[in-house]
Amino acid sequence: MKKLVRGLQEFKQSYVAQNQELLEELSHGQKPRVLFISCSDSRVDPNLITQTDVGELFVIRNAGNIVPPYGAANGGEGGTIEYAIAALEIDQVVICGHSHCGAMKGLMKLNKLQADMPLVYDWLQHAETTRRLVAENYPESQGEERVEILVAENVLVQIDNLKTYPIVRSRLLQGKLQIYGWIYHIETGEVLAYDDQTHTYIPPQSQLLDPPPSLPSRLEQYLISTHAPPVACEVPTPRLQSASSSPAASPVNGTPAADRIRSQLNALLKASPDSWVDVEDRMRSMSKLLEDARHEGMSASEAQNYHHQFSEQIPRWLRQMG
Repeated sequence: MKKLVRGLQEFKQSYVAQNQELLEELSHGQKPRVLFISCSDSRVDPNLITQTDVGELFVIRNAGNIVPPYGAANGGEGGTIEYAIAALEIDQVVICGHSHCGAMKGLMKLNKLQADMPLVYDWLQHAETTRRLVAENYPESQGEERVEILVAENVLVQIDNLKTYPIVRSRLLQGKLQIYGWIYHIETGEVLAYDDQTHTYIPPQSQLLDPPPSLPSRLEQYLISTHAPPVACEVPTPRLQSASSSPAASPVNGTPAADRIRSQLNALLKASPDSWVDVEDRMRSMSKLLEDARHEGMSASEAQNYHHQFSEQIPRWLRQMG
């Protein structure tokens, strides 16, 4: 305790004196950039590892860096996650495991824990998927090797658990949230990050590259794919059913019906929607109008061109709505 009190004095005399402006700013509110979920192990210090200052990380710490699935626990993890994303508008989450994790060692002897530490036993039930996954898929692993495998797989299991939260699923669908899985190696200070493409842990510097701005979010992909007109080869333009066989009445280009459809499509493209429901309605209308246009003789290439214009508009609409 004496050391802690001396630390308080040193903090006020040194850090506070040198960072008065920052602390004054933070007194008016917080704007952390990252939700950092890590183990409560005393050897793991999120701010030290990332060299971030006070106010930059919003931290959840517990035994085993565990995220109980949505509705599975009455602890503070769920509420803290929801607050971080909904109220603080955090758009990046890191789940960080670490080497030599005591919680993962506990998974290897759950029966003993049930008798000696029943509350720890109950808590680690949220990592049962990790235990079973490793037991059934890495049966030959033992000792420290198994612990390291448990650490690595547990980070991915907890990411899956995190995705069960409605606010997380919603932001992921909108392309407004990124989730990273890290492992901190205590003995070397090295951090490795999980890579979805190679399914391995690699240096996190490779994740500094942002996805191309033109890359559609999952919501955009859904809207585009759901309402895409059927892909068709270019075929001769069918003639309209008419008593007259004159060329002027045959192609879609010159008919009143075609002009009306084009006018409606262009109006949909120009107007600015005010909600995602409105975007969805516009895509449905586009799909219906293009179907009507094809019956009127619109060529496949022209229909695809209109669809392409709508596909380009979707990201702009979503950005306008924030």
